[in-house]
Amino acid sequence: MDIKIIVRQPGGIERMAVEACPPKDPGPEEIRLRHHAIGVNFVDVYLRRGLYTLPPSAELGVEGAGIVEAVGTGVTHLKAGDRIAYAGYPVGAYSSTRLLPAGRALLLPDDIPFTLAAASMLKGLTAHMLLTVTFPVGPGSRILVHAAAGGLGSILTRWAKHLGAEVIGAVGTPQKAELALANGADQVIVGRDADLVGEIGRLTGGTGVDFIVDGIGGTTLLQSLASLSPSGLVASIGQAAGSIPEIPEHLSAKLVRPSVLSYSVDVGHYATGGNEVLKGLQSGAIKVSSRNYALFDAALAHTDLEAGRSSGSLLLIP
Repeated sequence: MDIKIIVRQPGGIERMAVEACPPKDPGPEEIRLRHHAIGVNFVDVYLRRGLYTLPPSAELGVEGAGIVEAVGTGVTHLKAGDRIAYAGYPVGAYSSTRLLPAGRALLLPDDIPFTLAAASMLKGLTAHMLLTVTFPVGPGSRILVHAAAGGLGSILTRWAKHLGAEVIGAVGTPQKAELALANGADQVIVGRDADLVGEIGRLTGGTGVDFIVDGIGGTTLLQSLASLSPSGLVASIGQAAGSIPEIPEHLSAKLVRPSVLSYSVDVGHYATGGNEVLKGLQSGAIKVSSRNYALFDAALAHTDLEAGRSSGSLLLIP
């Protein structure tokens, strides 16, 4: 039976429910997609908790890959049987089958597995936004990536190294440090209670780093701001460890809060970034490991993600 995961009201995983999901006919400029793999992201957790507004009994999920089953009127660039991947709005990826605006579908080359695409599209778009628009990274750039063994952290590390940057990773355990180093990190800071400011000072000779990607939030964000070079910038992209604290006025100009969902709404950014991600997957420049869960176990995937019991990306398999 085809199913979908919905959230009846904002809150914990107990708010997630499984419902039947019979296939629907696509409307104009829509396709019906049968998922082969669905990405799980922290933005799904934020949506479930109510940090972003969703209507009652809303579906979750902003990333997936699969096969086109049917196309609506006006769709000329896709046909039934095409392999596609997508990321971004509208939500609704946690489902066996869904309707999707045809403009969100990116043709997926035959040599990219569905699982790899679903594990990489949103994170790849995020990396593209951060490393090319938020702070153009290149040779000579020195950056710090928090959660460097995670799905996004792994892609950021590899992509930044490809661009010629020096990458310092921050991870919670020695095991994750090994993963970060395998992904190309030059140095790794280990431990959730590590003296981040002191370690960055030691590794950089006191000069700090140029760019920091911080998805941790809480007091870690203040440490990130204190670890910057005089002209550096922190991109706050999440709050896994707590809400964003009050930022001292003299540091506020060093902080930006970019949104990949807003970034991907722009047709030009989405097409450019999405194609760069697909090229990176084909060339091997973007690699990411993944852990699979059955679609009906979406609540367990959320639990593991929130508890930090995972590395790489998490996938739901219908």
